[in-house]
This record gives sequence, structure tokens and C-alpha cells, in this order.
Amino acid sequence: MLKFSFKSAVWSVVYLLLLLSLLTPLSVLAIFFMMIPGVILFASLPVKSFIWHLVPVAIILVIFSPIYLLLLLLFTLPAIVMGNAYKKKKSALFALMAGSGAMLAEYLLLLLIGSVIFQFDLSSYIDDVVRLTIEPLTNTSSQMVNGFVWTPEMTQDVARQTQLMIPFALVVTSLVMALITHLIARPILNVMGVVVPKFPPAREWRMPRALIWYYFLALLFEVISRQSDGTYWTMIAMNLSPLINLGFMIQAIGFFFFLSHAKKWNPVVPYLLAAAVFFIGPLRIIGIIDLAFPLREAISKPKR
Repeated sequence: MLKFSFKSAVWSVVYLLLLLSLLTPLSVLAIFFMMIPGVILFASLPVKSFIWHLVPVAIILVIFSPIYLLLLLLFTLPAIVMGNAYKKKKSALFALMAGSGAMLAEYLLLLLIGSVIFQFDLSSYIDDVVRLTIEPLTNTSSQMVNGFVWTPEMTQDVARQTQLMIPFALVVTSLVMALITHLIARPILNVMGVVVPKFPPAREWRMPRALIWYYFLALLFEVISRQSDGTYWTMIAMNLSPLINLGFMIQAIGFFFFLSHAKKWNPVVPYLLAAAVFFIGPLRIIGIIDLAFPLREAISKPKR
């Protein structure tokens, strides 16, 4: 049975406007909100109704440009994956991982199709963008103070480092898109009568203890990359280390909220400490210690 409502029609219009904005300067911001309408529509509607809501959107997009259909498909598939997780009452973390994983898989598939079918060279594209961005520095370097001169070798090094960090950038972008989608879609769906689980309290956040071993593995890759002239090991080390450090930061934030809850501190304190984790690198060591040793159990253990 088809299901239509004013709310679902509004979200179809929102989806259309977001897709149309992708070929404008607003795309830098709009891309992080692209999955929201699709998730809301799929989670709140039967499959047939969801498809019929997308039909007029697709027709209007074709009128503007056929490329919009590819963009519609690109963002609808991960939205379906994430919306289906909500329909099946999966945990918030499962929905987040499913949505970000689907988005990441599509990014990789697009890169593969672009390179194999359309002979798109991502490395050359990044090199051109970096050179175009840094060109003003090279043109004015002779006038800069303290005798600093930006050389072509520096530009080449920046381009190389950027290319090596592409996997990390894709993973983080996918996670951020899924996280923003959940934070916005969840309260809207709850108002619409679709119960969506929320994330556990920050004090319960814990990373797998195996992250410690991944950390040592990343250190090993870093040592190998320094002794190797190839870019393969360097790329692994450069992308694995930031992801692991992000895990330690999440663990540290969870510990600070746990400690604040156990000690009954002012509610503002854990938020300040959580913000400090992103700016003060050594604080992530707290996350490492909390993973390696039972700190939370020791704190919550009743005193005799």
C-alpha cells in the first residue's frame, strides 16, 4: 500500500534541493547533509512509497542534467542501508557503521570506475589542484619575510602527502556524513513516530582492546616506511596512525565522562576535557592507559 503525506513530500523537495546544490559552491557544505532526506524517507515509508517519492525527484533532476541521476543513486544507496538499520531497530552504532561503510564503498567504487572506464587520474588531479592552490605562494615567495622561499619541491611534497592521505580522508568524510545524518534524522524520525535508538552515554564509550595491538602494528609500519623508498608502506602508516589516534581520543573522552559521572563533577568539566583532547595531543595517552588497564573498574570499585 502506498503511503503519502505532506511531511514525506516536503522531505522529497528537500532532497531535490540538496541534490541541485551539488553543482554549486554550496556543495562543500551540502554534501554532509545529503543522506538525511533519503534516510528519513526510507525509515518512515514502505519501500514502494519510498520509490514513488523518488520518481518525481529523478524526473526533475533529468531535466536539469542527467549527471544528477548518478548523484541521486550515489547518496540514496547508503541512505537506504542506514534507513533499513533504523527500520530493523538496530543500534545507533550499527546504523552509523553501516551508513558510513556503504558511503565509503561507493567512494571507492566511483574511483575504480573513474580510473578504469574514464581514465581519470586522481593523482594528477590532486597535483593540479595543489599547484593551483599554492601558486600564489610561489609567485610572492621572494617578497616574504625572513628569507623564506616556497620551492617547487615543497609543492611536490605537499601534493604527495595529500595523495597518500586520500584513504584517511575518505574514511573520515564517510563517518562524519553518517554521524551528522544520525544526529539530525533521529529526533525528526522520533517525532514522526519512528523510534530510533540513540548513542549510549559518553561515559560508556569504549574502544576494542585490540586497538592497542593495532597501535603497535602502526608503529611497525611507520618504521618500515622510513626504511623503504616505496609509497605503499608510507601510505599505510600515514592512514592507519590517524585512525588509531582517533580511537584513542574517543576512549579518552569516554573516560573523562565516566570519571566526571563517578566523582559527580560539574557537568561542564567533561565537555571541556573532551574539547581539550582534540587540541592537546598528550591527553590521548589517557585513552591508551584506559584501554590497557582497568582504570574504570578501579575507580568504580567501592572503597572498604
